[in-house]
Amino acid sequence: METLLLNREDVETSAELAAVITAVEEAFAAYARGDVQMPAKSYIDLPQYNGDFRSMPAYMDAGEWDAAAIKWVNVHPDNPDDHGLPTVLGTIVYSDPESAYPLSIMDGTVITEKRTGAAAAVATDYLAIEDATSLGLVGAGVQSYTQLEAIAQVRPIEEVVVSDVDDERVEALVETFEGRFDIRGGSISEAGHCDVLSTVTPVEEPVVGPDDLGEHTHVNAIGADAAGKHEIDDEVLLASKLVIDDYEQCTHSGEINVPWSAGVLGDDDIHAELGNIVIGDHEGRNAGDGVTVFDSTGLAIQDVAAAHVTYENARESGDGYGFELV
Repeated sequence: METLLLNREDVETSAELAAVITAVEEAFAAYARGDVQMPAKSYIDLPQYNGDFRSMPAYMDAGEWDAAAIKWVNVHPDNPDDHGLPTVLGTIVYSDPESAYPLSIMDGTVITEKRTGAAAAVATDYLAIEDATSLGLVGAGVQSYTQLEAIAQVRPIEEVVVSDVDDERVEALVETFEGRFDIRGGSISEAGHCDVLSTVTPVEEPVVGPDDLGEHTHVNAIGADAAGKHEIDDEVLLASKLVIDDYEQCTHSGEINVPWSAGVLGDDDIHAELGNIVIGDHEGRNAGDGVTVFDSTGLAIQDVAAAHVTYENARESGDGYGFELV
């Protein structure tokens, strides 16, 4: 029996975005139904390198999604300038739950990018207005590209406004998508007055306030993935229909972690976990809703679901390199 080695190019080809979105939606549903095992994400903090490691194991037992994996991933913001490497690097070991055989070792960086975009797409599908045609992006880094690609799968996006302190990154994003969308740079407020807004920054002081959003904007708060990070003003969170991906992770390291720790925000301010909306236990957007916010920390089950799709597609197409690891 062979282990399939999948590099970045193999994963890019096999992790087809529409299929990953479907898989991530099923992962949210499986989590809400209790068909998963997902220990808490563990952190190794490395302040001397301005970075950290995270280990994320999970198992899904949901019909065809009988799958297990672990992702070893980092966040090192200085990587692009200091080492010519991405801020986020990841490696996934995808295993057969029955025998524990390592079916695949695959690049987890692309998986992380795509499943994060897919989670925002699922949330947007349930929480944004039906006729949303405009998307704002605060932050023009790597994840902004996937946010646009994924959200455009679930809403007919036509107009895109990008805001970032780095003009070169804005220009690069605009040049990439010119011709497909009416895309331009703009202020945070201009981005926030779009129908959908995704924030993908590492800030610790909120950059999006109440006056920066439209009356019915749906916000995907993506950037806060560690304690202390905080993109969205507390006033917005308190006034919105607030949806989270996981209670434990969000209160520890998600967008709500700072106001939660300060006692500003509590259980009564959270509408639901996204999985409970997916399976119909809680409502998504209704006609009376104003601003909605999705706090996305990233779940290991999303990686498992995306890895499952990637492995099956790669095996079918003959991508990757098979070798005997065991």
